[in-house]
Amino acid sequence: MIKKIKPVLVFFCLLPILYLIYAAFTDNLGANPIEELLRQTGFWTLIFLVATLSISPIRKFSGWNKIIQFRRMIGLFTFFYAFLHFGVYLGLDRFFEWPEIVEDISKRPFITIGFSAFILLIPLAITSTKGWIRRLGKKWKKLHYLVYLVAVLGVVHFWWLVKKDITEPMIFAIIFTALFGIRTIKSQKRK
Repeated sequence: MIKKIKPVLVFFCLLPILYLIYAAFTDNLGANPIEELLRQTGFWTLIFLVATLSISPIRKFSGWNKIIQFRRMIGLFTFFYAFLHFGVYLGLDRFFEWPEIVEDISKRPFITIGFSAFILLIPLAITSTKGWIRRLGKKWKKLHYLVYLVAVLGVVHFWWLVKKDITEPMIFAIIFTALFGIRTIKSQKRK
């Protein structure tokens, strides 16, 4: 059953980028297409991060243990959309003008926070294979707890970006707080 679900899940995970490609080719990204690409790829990064962090609670409350087999794939899609978000910023927004990029990262706090979140995602993506899980042993789990810091940084990045209408960042903050709370309660019960 899992083998049948995975291709369907991959298709659904690719829908946001397929839509963005379609929108770009049909000139449907609005008045500022680069800003829209940044907004959409950032939004979908947070959506996939929510989905990744929701797998364990869904498993716990539903008893559907096989759902855990989708966590790595969804986590890698989180990285994929974060990579696209950062790539749009580097290539389309800043045209790989490294002095401008370095200045942005050092002087614009929301970019500093977003960049930090992206950097923290890199080792999580690299070490998501079975080989790395085996090599790192217990350290793997500790390393992957960084995903909660990434979630906090992602929400702060979004919050500081929007400034006025904080509805969406607030919703993400509430969801991540709930997921972190569930994780904390689960950890306390083990002790």
